[in-house]
Amino acid sequence: MKTAVVYRSKTGFTKKYAQWIAAELAADLFEDSKIGAKRLADYDTIIYGGGLYAGGISGVKLITKNLQQLKAEKIVVFATGATPERAETTEELRKQNFTPGQLERIRFFYLRGGFDYNKLSPFNKLLMNLLKWSLKRKPQLTADERGMLAAYDTPLDFTREGHLKK
Repeated sequence: MKTAVVYRSKTGFTKKYAQWIAAELAADLFEDSKIGAKRLADYDTIIYGGGLYAGGISGVKLITKNLQQLKAEKIVVFATGATPERAETTEELRKQNFTPGQLERIRFFYLRGGFDYNKLSPFNKLLMNLLKWSLKRKPQLTADERGMLAAYDTPLDFTREGHLKK
């Protein structure tokens, strides 16, 4: 079985998981910008990882737009984000990012990553500042929202190799 692990990582959390997975499976490891669907068609198993941005999985269109061309028996997608893993969150991400037909071929997992404001691009910093501004205006914050505000000043890394054993 030939396995490819492909990732898009803006702040390093997704890359860390992709490296752990590739090492465990003795798989080929690629950044998504360095491999296309045509080359992925040669693999029996494809594992794709991307960070969450406004509920969307970064770069997942490499898989979803090329699903017909991919002959892999197993296709797995994982997303990373700062939010704690919850069944309802994972289900919402499935619905937001995949059609029911796509989910017949794709297994999806959510892995808690982290947040490091300093590693964001200027555009993403702007978006996060808008989120911060809107959160500060709310009269009452959830525990997740309070944690998010605190993370602007102190980077958070929730990645754990043990999360892959689930």
